[in-house]
Amino acid sequence: MLICDAMTRDVRMVRPDQSIREAARIMSECDVGVVPVTENDRLVGMLSDRDITIRAVADGQSPETKVRDVMSEDVKYCFEDDDIDSVASNMADVQLHRLVVLNKDKRLVGIVALADIAQCEGSEPVGKAVCGISEPAHA
Repeated sequence: MLICDAMTRDVRMVRPDQSIREAARIMSECDVGVVPVTENDRLVGMLSDRDITIRAVADGQSPETKVRDVMSEDVKYCFEDDDIDSVASNMADVQLHRLVVLNKDKRLVGIVALADIAQCEGSEPVGKAVCGISEPAHA
């Protein structure tokens, strides 16, 4: 099965110039913990609720802090025609619970979470991914 069969296609995004308050509202409205950051139709980062908490709130920054100041720029991704098992294995290797999904033109077409993979493929690939994610970070 391909990742495009499991991914969520309706993905809300934020821009780097938006405030983290606006981004947090979007996360709340969508009941998600991460949003892709796009600029000029290109993926430039990811913003998680953890980024907001650790890089902004814990540091005493304002809710008007720009997304670009706290987002993660090293975006991990997969392609829509990748095999689900290989994506789950990759998620374990990079220790992430979700990946953005790109088409061959490197345009964002969705996002896939371990829960999406579990719904399509069951617990075996997800169990392996969770074991990899739970390992201490690679040095």
